[in-house]
Amino acid sequence: MKSSSSPLLILLALLPISYATTFHITNNCPYTIWPAATPGGGLALHSSQTWTLPISTSAATSGQIWARTNCSFNSAGRGTCLSGDCNGNLYCKSAASPPATIVKYSLNQYGANDFYSISLCDGFNVPVGVVPTSDCGAVRCAGHDIMRECPTELRAPGGCRSACDVFKTAEYCCNRVGKSCWPTKYSAFFKSLCPNCSTYPEDDPTSTNICSSGGDYKITFCP
Repeated sequence: MKSSSSPLLILLALLPISYATTFHITNNCPYTIWPAATPGGGLALHSSQTWTLPISTSAATSGQIWARTNCSFNSAGRGTCLSGDCNGNLYCKSAASPPATIVKYSLNQYGANDFYSISLCDGFNVPVGVVPTSDCGAVRCAGHDIMRECPTELRAPGGCRSACDVFKTAEYCCNRVGKSCWPTKYSAFFKSLCPNCSTYPEDDPTSTNICSSGGDYKITFCP
């Protein structure tokens, strides 16, 4: 008896299964932002709009998501942003220029786990919250007071810079310059307003969240 399977169905069955985690990125701010993602690119997102960003998890992957502010781009996607710029590109392929509040993630890691956090190691520009769609812990940095109370020496157009970005010394930059270090008065300032976030390069143990792989994440700017 002939098989009822068509050649197309057999071919599809032989293709590798593709998995993805989706980030639902919402702008809850009363102004336009230009969220960026590496990998993922970037775009303009008006107030109340959501960007649905699937990230392949067929293999372990890591990335970053952040907001840019006061941007202007030409028809070729070239321009500038007041904060969070990525080398003048609308579609980001490089890291954020400080100051920027950055969501960091590593998906499909050891033990089938995801790791995610909010980092203030590059300063702060826009409040953000991360909520997994599965039953895992949420994290947020809604410290609007950071902008108002930012130490004078860290203030910058569009945000509050990190001490590492300003002073560029081992005391503040830690493992970025091959040294170990501890909290400082500047990291303590950020920690007091966003206690669940990473505030200096060796602060990961107090700020990294773990969730079983396979779920999606809601990222809200101005939560």
